[in-house]
Amino acid sequence: MQLKKKNIFWRLFTDKKTAIGMILVSVLIIITILAPLLAKHDPLAVDPAKKLLSPSIEYPFGTDQLGRCVFSRILWGARASLGYSLCVIIIAVSLGTMIGLISGYVGGRLDHIIMTLTNVFMSFPSTVLALAIAGIFGPSIRNLIIALSCIWWTPYARLVRGMVLSAKKKDFVMVAYATGCSHRQVLINHILRNILSPIVVIATMDIGSIIISIAGYSFIGLGAQPPMPEWGVMLNDAKGYIQTQPQLLLYPGIAIAYAVMSFNLLGEGLKT
Repeated sequence: MQLKKKNIFWRLFTDKKTAIGMILVSVLIIITILAPLLAKHDPLAVDPAKKLLSPSIEYPFGTDQLGRCVFSRILWGARASLGYSLCVIIIAVSLGTMIGLISGYVGGRLDHIIMTLTNVFMSFPSTVLALAIAGIFGPSIRNLIIALSCIWWTPYARLVRGMVLSAKKKDFVMVAYATGCSHRQVLINHILRNILSPIVVIATMDIGSIIISIAGYSFIGLGAQPPMPEWGVMLNDAKGYIQTQPQLLLYPGIAIAYAVMSFNLLGEGLKT
């Protein structure tokens, strides 16, 4: 495990793809943290007298149809999009890992029941689930996070289960039992520690996909709601100006592409 950790850490500085991905992700995180300082204007402030202004020193990306600073909304949108995506991935990875650990370690009938339940969840298209939750509880970012988490935990449960089934036959587990370790100690301190690396790599790559999902569902009105400065909401707000003010769609589109590319590069680099 220590060797795997060192290899991953070493690749952050020696592998070109991993290093570039790490730099891009670091820039995104810094922007997310410093958004309140970097944004000169309130992203929610409406000023009809300044609507659809061209880019300037005061408004680097111009203003939208309500006179709001597009640059400020992009910066705050990074905080929203990344924050919501991290919420989904943390819930999904935690839930999937826990279920996969129990299923693979206990085995037998419980394993069969858990995997059957997992397959049922995997059979639900995320769009159908998001529509169902929005129809019952109303469209909101909270309900979208719940819907996406209900879908994204399943691959981690299957992945972890398979790795646990393999790991519990290894010599280091037998040694742990022989030294008097409890089932909990074996599961957490030995098995989980040795399967963390693949989970981290896949989770890193999934963040990009989740960013796209959140932006897409917000665009069709099932996620974040106006006037929230979220990239999908910004795309939805600007769709009526695609011919006259195409830059209103271009800026959030580039932001989404940048975020997705950053996490994909980092994940691909860590995987190799």
